[in-house]
Amino acid sequence: MEDTLTVFNASKYCNVSSKTIINWMETGHIKTHHTVGGHRRIKRSDLEIFMRSQGIPIPAEEDEGARKKILVVDDDLIIVESIVQALEEDEFNYEVISASDGFEAGLQVNHFNPDLLILDIMMPDIKGYEVCKKIKTNDKTKNTKIIVLSAYLDDEKFAQMKEHGADVCFSKPLTLAKLKNEVAKLLGLKKEEGES
Repeated sequence: MEDTLTVFNASKYCNVSSKTIINWMETGHIKTHHTVGGHRRIKRSDLEIFMRSQGIPIPAEEDEGARKKILVVDDDLIIVESIVQALEEDEFNYEVISASDGFEAGLQVNHFNPDLLILDIMMPDIKGYEVCKKIKTNDKTKNTKIIVLSAYLDDEKFAQMKEHGADVCFSKPLTLAKLKNEVAKLLGLKKEEGES
């Protein structure tokens, strides 16, 4: 897998601010590319070439294998951007990508194999029940945790979503703090309230 970094991860790697990394990208000092969702990414190898040329120390290798992967599926780019950014800057250093329609989401589930899926089920081409069922009945993806977001579902519909495999259902709008907390709990990175 190509080792790519977000702006935030690159800033931690170089021990500079995100704004500095963005300045370096915009002035062409660091090679950069964009994801389908429009997020900036940097290859670690490109960043390290730049760091060596500038005399910036390269940190010792960390265990990257433990990073949890999250796929955010929503056709509202502002919501996607805020969720992706909040999760990327979280203490658990998630690897986060996004998809803006059902087709792209299907491709990303197979290709990226996320540990957790955040799914807005009110998108025009997405049938939430089917997506949840498909993921939970496929051997490769059955352990993927699913958080369903919707502005329009009532408790009965949420109960049906859970029957089809959703782990948690939330009504929009939802605070990012609450979402981040739930993500960490579902991925086993945070204990349930009340556990010691």
